[in-house]
Amino acid sequence: MRTKKNLVRLWRRANKDGTSYTYYLRYTDLDGKFHTPSLGHSDLKKAEKERLKKEKELQMGYCPTGSMRLSEFLEDCLRRTGDNIRESTKLEYSNGMQQFIKLIGNIDFKKVELRHGEIFRQSCTDKGDSPHTVAKKIRELKVLFQLAVNRKQLDENPLQNLKPPKLAKNKKIHTYSEDESKRLIKAASEIQQDNLLEWDLVITFALTTGLRKSEILNLVWSDIDFDQMTLTVSPKENSHDTWKWEIKDTDSRTLPLTEDVLKLLINLQNKRPAGYPYLFIPPNRYDRIQKIRTGTTNRKKKLWNSKDSSSSIINNFTELFNEIRTRAGIKTGTFHDLRRTAITNWFYAGLAITEVMRLAGHSKYETTLGYYLAVKDDLVDRARKAVGHQVSREMMERLG
Repeated sequence: MRTKKNLVRLWRRANKDGTSYTYYLRYTDLDGKFHTPSLGHSDLKKAEKERLKKEKELQMGYCPTGSMRLSEFLEDCLRRTGDNIRESTKLEYSNGMQQFIKLIGNIDFKKVELRHGEIFRQSCTDKGDSPHTVAKKIRELKVLFQLAVNRKQLDENPLQNLKPPKLAKNKKIHTYSEDESKRLIKAASEIQQDNLLEWDLVITFALTTGLRKSEILNLVWSDIDFDQMTLTVSPKENSHDTWKWEIKDTDSRTLPLTEDVLKLLINLQNKRPAGYPYLFIPPNRYDRIQKIRTGTTNRKKKLWNSKDSSSSIINNFTELFNEIRTRAGIKTGTFHDLRRTAITNWFYAGLAITEVMRLAGHSKYETTLGYYLAVKDDLVDRARKAVGHQVSREMMERLG
């Protein structure tokens, strides 16, 4: 019977005194480099435990001929997919898989099991991710492994039976009332400084356009049509003045601007120095980002990437917004709730769900209905008035 070859071997080497010896490990790592580290002792039992430990480490990451480690699998999968999915979607898949690898190790993709997915699910939950976020990450991982099944790289999807966390039914969608919105804008104007984000205008913009944070921060002046009183959310390419940024879900969309908002934009443009293409990014922050992009400043991450264009434009964005919210006397809420408020207001103003979906930039009805359309506080009272006439006086008298 043929025995499995050990990846790690023990080697006993005599010391200079000629009477003692020391154990060493001998193995080739995943990159093909040979190693002979000393264990620093002559205890066989202890040495064997250390050998088994290193053996297990290599087995977890060892890929036989024709297979790939998870990082290689991800790269192969995205390469094969090509332009069939958006760059932003590729980034989401990549981030999810990298988180998966960080947790379970860069193992052979054929050795992934259901238990690995269960560990990942629990880890995301423990980290504080919402059930919807965890479900989305699981769904994206499943897609990658299913593509491998479709391409005959795997016999079955190892995460096929991985269930997402239970989602709360009838979860209340948080929006800001008209009074809270006014208080937010007032609080933002009180802390306004030249070197800070124009917070009062940014909040107003979110409430009137329903744009996402990254969409607002990546707006350039050419996106604004002052004559037609509209803005167009459009992707950006890497150029001397702008960085690459992809839109989520849709290619582009056009939204109306009110006269008041347009006037605020004109005032903002007039007070900004020439040569700054972005609407809301303060000149000093834009200059800093440009230095990062050209490598002329110290930074742990050497280059500015597509993830930075969505999450790193304004430092401490969430903390600053929370400070404004607290100053406004509002206990709970996020910046994204401004978008939820705008979308809900569109719906209650009489726009059809398809129109709301188009303005919001959603590709699925479920997203608009499930995550953004809040039930307003006066719905119960309005519904009661609407159905009250259906009960006849005769019935009331008969049952009275």
